[in-house]
Amino acid sequence: MKALFVTHAFPREAADPVGSFVLRLAVLLRDEGIDVRVLAPHAPGFPASDDLEGIRVDRFRYAPERFETLAYTGTMMTQVQGSSVAMAALAGMVAAGAAAAARIARREAIDLIHAHWWFPSGLSAAFACGKRGLPQVTTLHGSDIRAAIVSPLAMSGFRFTLRSSRVVTAVSHWLADEAHALVPQVLPEVAPMPVDPALFHPGDGTRPRDRLLFVGKLNDQKGIMPLLRALSLMHHRPELDIVIGPGSDEGPARRLASDLALGSQIRWHAMMPQARLAELYREVTALVAPMIGEGLGLIAVEAALSGLPVVAANSGGLRDVVEDGVTGLFVPPADPAALSLALDAVLSRPDQGASLGAAGRERALAIFSPGAVARRYADVYRRAVAAV
Repeated sequence: MKALFVTHAFPREAADPVGSFVLRLAVLLRDEGIDVRVLAPHAPGFPASDDLEGIRVDRFRYAPERFETLAYTGTMMTQVQGSSVAMAALAGMVAAGAAAAARIARREAIDLIHAHWWFPSGLSAAFACGKRGLPQVTTLHGSDIRAAIVSPLAMSGFRFTLRSSRVVTAVSHWLADEAHALVPQVLPEVAPMPVDPALFHPGDGTRPRDRLLFVGKLNDQKGIMPLLRALSLMHHRPELDIVIGPGSDEGPARRLASDLALGSQIRWHAMMPQARLAELYREVTALVAPMIGEGLGLIAVEAALSGLPVVAANSGGLRDVVEDGVTGLFVPPADPAALSLALDAVLSRPDQGASLGAAGRERALAIFSPGAVARRYADVYRRAVAAV
């Protein structure tokens, strides 16, 4: 079987963490007899076609190069708000993506198109599949619901894309439930993305004490402000490594850290290659995941595979990753006092949560193992192609 992935987030080079799980799935599907090629937006400075780990990648142009800034930065929705130029580029991305997908499908005798994120890729795929009569699979990731509810027009596009898809998958039960509530005619299947347990592992198990980690965009949804306030309330005085996600406005978080006199406790890191991030997981004591309405929380999965306890907001897809009191601790969302107490509780344990981390790795291996994920998606594809 030949499948075409259509996505706006995909690694631009081997070390690029953006959309790396999409590449991982494409590679794993080879063992299931599925030949995947990828269509993604052009990125300035990168070739129109490439090969990553044996996967052919085609990058389509959607605007003059100086305006091709929407993909890969994590700022797509912010850019289009109030900017007619960015809005025109976004419309170009949807149209050019659809045309490119239809061309590749015809030329390469593609059997199925798999869109990652309903917008813009799912919408492009829906137009291409409608033109070619191909089955479409659409996977909902973290930002899909937020993108759907920004306007009535977005909601119409969301419903059109899901209804056009032969199968809809979601990376968490929460995300599937939210999508079903918005489009009752569609019941998404829960099928997470794979995570590499060979890359994310505990190492020799030796860890420093009192060192926390946060990875993500510095915004309200990711919970950075409640985390900084919680840090200032803690009885322990742990160090906190902050890995800054793409598209972050760092100013507010840095100012709050300064106002709270946390400067000596915090290390700020730019977003790093996955291999370096995997090393960092092995250099800290626990992960803090205070995200609200997270589609899944792949960072929490990576941390669990690395043997870290996870202290997380009891929200969104994080409920699929963390088992309260077994692999980590849940706290109410956006509650600095509760978060500080939970972090102190983990750091007060004699093993500082190492037993929670060990249980978390076993749970993550059972749910997110590459082989199980690849088999699940191969089954989805075969059913989608066979359905009339």
